[in-house]
Amino acid sequence: MRIYLDKNKNELTAVICNQCKKELNVENGIVKEGYFCGDVQFGYFSNKDGSKHSFDLCEECYDKMIKGFAIPVEEEEVMELI
Repeated sequence: MRIYLDKNKNELTAVICNQCKKELNVENGIVKEGYFCGDVQFGYFSNKDGSKHSFDLCEECYDKMIKGFAIPVEEEEVMELI
């Protein structure tokens, strides 16, 4: 869950893990630790037509989620970090 200074979402002030409610470290609008941001917009052929879901997970909750996958996530090393 993201919290912004104003309704125009100009400045990020907090990110809270939707799973465990941990508040992530945010400084000057930048998240200073690993986290997963999920955004999905459901369309035709789903039970959620026209619905958009957004959530954030801390790194620990992300690791717990992917541990349960029947097919592991694809992982590759990147040389430049954003």
